[in-house]
This record gives sequence, structure tokens and C-alpha cells, in this order.
Amino acid sequence: MAFEFDHLFICTDIGADEADRLVSFGLVEGASNTHPGQGTANRRFFFHNAILELLWVHDTEEAKSEPIRPTRLWERWTNRKDGTCPFGVCLRSGTSDGDTAAFSSWAYRPPYLPETLSIAVGTNSDVLTEPMLFQTPFGKRPDQYPAEEAQPLKHHVGLREITRVELVSPTADNPSPEYQTVIDTNQVRVRLGAEYCVELGFDEEVQGHQIDFRPGLPLIISW
Repeated sequence: MAFEFDHLFICTDIGADEADRLVSFGLVEGASNTHPGQGTANRRFFFHNAILELLWVHDTEEAKSEPIRPTRLWERWTNRKDGTCPFGVCLRSGTSDGDTAAFSSWAYRPPYLPETLSIAVGTNSDVLTEPMLFQTPFGKRPDQYPAEEAQPLKHHVGLREITRVELVSPTADNPSPEYQTVIDTNQVRVRLGAEYCVELGFDEEVQGHQIDFRPGLPLIISW
């Protein structure tokens, strides 16, 4: 079965002021949202094929509650600058009727979703030195959203599609079976490095440009 990269989240400080640097760079911010019952909120940037999400915990009690605890979102967020991987990687099926997860998973039913829907979360969710892995049954390319859900896709800097996702990590040479399965989909690359960072390549990087948003945000964009 084919899988596609749907979105990446980066854990940030409350309010994600780091997003302002992305706006200054030339990205157009889309709609933000909160996740009732999960205790998280975000700021988001939409591209033709995928989404970049900056995520933080806004309600501690919800994030630490029993239904949410197995995701380890609270620990991932609070320790994001202290040895924990601050990223989450979401895949989607490449076919309209695909409901099989790319990796070994458990069914997460957050309060903000209808009872009939669940998110497949990787069974490595306790491995906080790796990104949170998850797959949604309702993911689709942002350029295929219905009109009432449409988000801004035209960025001042001209970026259109994410064509490379490369996660740099101190533990990249020893991935869990779940993480290795995601790597094997060819939607994500990994590289060994001293600190956590993600590199997003756009439009096959034909222009040869790059901008580094560290240290405020562990993100490098190439285009």
C-alpha cells in the first residue's frame, strides 16, 4: 500500500511566536485550531501537499488526562528542549479507501473526533527520542480540500510542495521497528546529528537556497 506524508508538528513554546519568523520569511499562515480534550493548540502553514504545524500544550490537565496520557504529548512537549524529540510525523494513505496504518499502531480516540473515528498512533509512542508517529484516516492534500475548508497555499516566497522531510537526531542510527517502517515508506529520511532538527525541502530544491531557523525553531528550509 502507498503512503504519503501528511504533516509534521514541532513542539514550541506557548503561542508559537516562532511562527512569526516563518511569516517574515514569506510564508502565509493558515487557520490555527485547538484540540478540545487533548489540551493542545497550534499555528499552521499549508502547502499544496502537506502541512507544517507548530504545536503547544495550552491545557495541562487535559494533556495529562487518562485518555491522552498514552500519546505522551505532555512529556514530549515539556521536555522538548531536554533530550526529547520535539516532532510528530503524520502519514496518510495514498489511496482513497486505505485504512491500514503504515506501522504497528494502537487506536487513539481523542475527544475532539467523532466516536467512529480514530487515529493510528505508533506503538513506539513511549520512545520519546523518536518522533511521534501517527496516521489519520481523513488526511488529504491541502490542494484537494473542499472549498469551505480551503487554506492559503500561495506563499510570498513561492514554495509549493514539500518534497523532502529529513529528521536529524542523536538516535537516528537505532530506529525502532515502527520508525524503520515509516522510513521504508520513503516519505521521511533520517540522519544522525548531535541535536534534533528537521529539514524540509520544497519543490525538489532546484533553486539551491536554504534558511536556518535555529535556535528558536529546530527547522531548516531548503528550496
